[in-house]
Amino acid sequence: MWDALVGVAKSAYAASLGEGTVPRPLIMPLVRGELVGMIWVRPLKVGQDALTGIAELSNIAAAARADEVVLAWETHDVATACELPVVGPAPCLNMVLATRDGHVLHQFPYNEQLLSRSPEGWASVAPDWKPAPAPQPGGELVPPIQAAVNYSFTPIEMDHPNPFGVTVVLMEEDGYRISLTEAFAPGA
Repeated sequence: MWDALVGVAKSAYAASLGEGTVPRPLIMPLVRGELVGMIWVRPLKVGQDALTGIAELSNIAAAARADEVVLAWETHDVATACELPVVGPAPCLNMVLATRDGHVLHQFPYNEQLLSRSPEGWASVAPDWKPAPAPQPGGELVPPIQAAVNYSFTPIEMDHPNPFGVTVVLMEEDGYRISLTEAFAPGA
């Protein structure tokens, strides 16, 4: 499953960079080894809003009572949005696989190959993946990613017959992009 999730993240990443954008941070919760779906962070404002928005990715995982989560983010993008220092390789796709018992940080550094530039100055690039460093058990995570990991395993207590469904609706209303797998889709 891990290799498939890395493949999906790298493909989505390359597609976004090719369109001149950096993919937003993403969480992929799993329940008993089954993927719940993919949730991309809502549009963010620089500063506290970015810190909060990224940490809130945990809500779907918590509502689904996930036992594993995978988060993916770009080093420089999250540091800039959250007004944090750049820690680790940049540019770099980071992925963390986390459970209640700990996490392992995986980093996929790359060089940007310029594909084209728009008249407005937007660059379309392709990632030229560099060798990945060894996975880092317990590797340092930037604060909003660490918060998302921590809160993913804190069950949401809600007086409603379908806390997961309510959480999905509320997050979509807040602008999070949510793509659930068939097993977790509403009405499944």
